[in-house]
This record gives sequence, structure tokens and C-alpha cells, in this order.
Amino acid sequence: MEYEKLVRGDVELWKRKLMKRSSLLNRTAKKAQTKMNGLIPEKANSVITESIKKMVQGALFGSEYLTKTKAVRAATLEELDKEVKEKLNFYKKAAAVEGAGTGGAGILLGLADFPLLLSIKMKYLFEVAALYGYDTKQYEERLFILYVFQLAFSSDQTRMETMDKIDHWETYKEDAEEIDWRVFQQEYRDYLDLVKLLQLVPGIGAIVGAYANYNLMDQLGETALNAYRLRWFNERENGQKQEKQSGL
Repeated sequence: MEYEKLVRGDVELWKRKLMKRSSLLNRTAKKAQTKMNGLIPEKANSVITESIKKMVQGALFGSEYLTKTKAVRAATLEELDKEVKEKLNFYKKAAAVEGAGTGGAGILLGLADFPLLLSIKMKYLFEVAALYGYDTKQYEERLFILYVFQLAFSSDQTRMETMDKIDHWETYKEDAEEIDWRVFQQEYRDYLDLVKLLQLVPGIGAIVGAYANYNLMDQLGETALNAYRLRWFNERENGQKQEKQSGL
């Protein structure tokens, strides 16, 4: 119980951190990116959105069959957290190796980093979902994974909206529709633009690629850990409320 109290406090701190406004530099960069996106013809935007959608769906499909972890929740939250963190360490190293390899191999392989890193991230999220005892073959669980991903890599407004959905998932999932793929791809693309451009620069691409991928994976790991912790607490609290109501 003591561990759960500590984790509950960590989750609340994490939520407050996510709700804070980004720095002035980040907000300025986002405005510039939004303006640039507005200059892209609608037809091109549609093609980009559909391409990212297919890429993500492919990563989701592949992750389902590559995930070896069975959907069985650990006995305690402490045991569960330990397993999730061990998984993250493995995937951070894998992402760093992938980033160094593609970043140091020139522009053509550098461009291949996007789908490769995306697959690593999705595979990790499938593993985390399974560890928490959720069946990733279910539509609502795949949708939750996408929202966790979006929460990790989005700007202020989208991050707040996504946080609200995750925090109230038991209610939201009842009428949940397909994720907005236009928003999904633009937020993710804008978030990665600068660092991925640096990864294509000869001489520093390998270093930038390894460092960037390691940190991006670490950020996703923190988001996934706390999002599923939050869901764990919310589900237990809802269960306790239902027990009290049925006992009246």
C-alpha cells in the first residue's frame, strides 16, 4: 500500500507536468510549423495523412503478432512497474542502435528511420498493454495505445484533450470513434521535424540518431507507464464505488 501511495503521487505530478504550457520557444516553433502545414495543398495533406495511417496500422498489425507477452496482469503494482521498466530499458537500447545505424548511413537510410522507430514504439506499447492485462486484439485497446502515443508526442492543446480522454477512458471508450489521423500525423511529424532533420546531416547523424531515439523512447516510456498506472488506479476506484453501491 505504501508503494501505491508513492506511485499515486508520482502520477499526479506527471499529470500536472503535462498540463503546463510549453516553453515560449516550443510554442513559437509550433506556430511556425502550423503555418507551414497550412501552405501544404489539401491533396498533399490527404496523401501524407493516409500514408501515416497505413504505416501506423501496419505497425499495430505487426506488433500484435510479434508480441510474446501474454495479457496477464502482475500480482502487485510494484511487480508490474518493475517489468514495464525492464521492457523500456531494452527498447531504449534498441531504438538507440536503430537511430545510430540509420543516422550514420546517409539520407536514404536516414529516411527509413521514421517507420523503423515507429515500429519499435508500437511494439513497446503492445508489450506494456499486455503486461497490464489488456487484450490488444480488442479495438478499444488499440485505440488506447494510439492515444498514449499521441499524448507523448503532441503540442499543448492536443496533449490536454488527449489527457482528458485517457483519464476518463472508462467513460470515453463507450462511444469512442476512430482517432483523428490528420491531427495524429501532424502532431507527431511536427514534434520530430527538427531532430530528424539533424539526423540526416553527415558526420553527426549517427550520434544525433542514437541520442534522439533513446530520449524519444524514454519519453514514450514515461508516458505509457503513467497512463497505464492512471488507468489502473481509476479502474480500481470505479470497482470500489460499484461494490459500495451494490452493497447498499
